Formats: sequence, structure tokens, C-alpha cells
Amino acid sequence: QVPLVESGGGSVQAGGSLNLSCVASKYIYDNHCIGWFRQAPGKQREAVAAIDYRSIRYADFVKDRFTISKDNAKVTLYLQMNSLKVEDTARYYCARRDTPCREKLPAAGFYLYWGQGTQVTVSS
Repeated sequence: QVPLVESGGGSVQAGGSLNLSCVASKYIYDNHCIGWFRQAPGKQREAVAAIDYRSIRYADFVKDRFTISKDNAKVTLYLQMNSLKVEDTARYYCARRDTPCREKLPAAGFYLYWGQGTQVTVSS
């Protein structure tokens, strides 16, 4: 069973919006750390946002533009992306670890479960 399945990606013009979803295969408890990452061609995977029961964290490059949220009952994580820029073009992944987030914005190595990703393409 695939642990996480992302959807909602697509092509949009700069300034537009997309809302990504990530459905988990099992219940998300409040003390679980779940997050979004992105990876552009030729670049390393970078953390975008993370959430657990204590706080929500964002990378500086998405603050005030992206919003992470979750619906435990629907076992779904969301990433609302507004004011998209060309440089936001990447494949976006969700990830989880069934413990609290230990760092301010955990790196990829912290997470244990990953989805296959969804492509976001922003054109000028």
C-alpha cells in the first residue's frame, strides 16, 4: 500500500494558485510530523513546509505565499500555493514521520514515508 499519494499539481501562469493534496494510507495523529518538499531538475530536494501539533514551519522562500494544513479525519495534507513564481516549478512531494518534528524545518532524511510526487509547472 502506497503510504502517501499526492495530487493537485499542474501548469499555471505566474501569479496563479494551486492546491496540492496528499492522502495518507493511515491515520495522521497530531503529534506526527508531515511536510512538503520540492525538487527541481538538477537540484536537491528542499523542504517547503512542515506541520505537527506544536507549530507550522515554512521555508523562507514560500512564507506568506504557501499555506500547509491537514485534515486528520480525511487523512489528508494540503499545500495551498498562491502567487506562484516561475522558480516554484518543481515536483512536489509529501512526507511523514510518526513522531513530532524535532527540528524547525526537518530535512528530507528525517522523514520515513514518501509519496511519488506531483508536478507543478509555472510559466511566465
